[in-house]
Amino acid sequence: MKRLGCILAIALAALADAAEQGDAGQGPRFVPVDIVLDSPEPVAAWQFELSDRHGAIKVVGVENGDSSAFADAPYYDRAATQAGEVERLVVADYSLAGADVLPVGRARIATVHVMVVGELDLELTLVTAATADGRSIDASIRAVLATDDPWRNGWTEEPAA
Repeated sequence: MKRLGCILAIALAALADAAEQGDAGQGPRFVPVDIVLDSPEPVAAWQFELSDRHGAIKVVGVENGDSSAFADAPYYDRAATQAGEVERLVVADYSLAGADVLPVGRARIATVHVMVVGELDLELTLVTAATADGRSIDASIRAVLATDDPWRNGWTEEPAA
């Protein structure tokens, strides 16, 4: 009888845990979020801020975009990100390349890899985009959830929020 009571207690605890996870949305998962900049002029510098309205993400890494002008990973606070202390991620980069190499039009400027617990509700803000001579560009930015199909081979898009 004690054994049945113990099994019942474990089963109830598992059901309660499953119900809590169901209320919180999905369990932890990793999601790559492509950051796409649309610019009418060649972009030599940019900065954006990314956060989650529910605090459901933990940034696990940031990688560069497609342009050879921005070959290295962009700048962000790696130490704070790795320690899990980031509520708002600020990412920036610049290039001294010539206008013929700088991205223009629609370009993926970065991919932010996040661990999500619960519902994803991203807030993305373009702080600045500038030309090689420092002029501000009227550009737009958006987050695109990367899918299993490589978007670089056809841009399968799902708006992030």
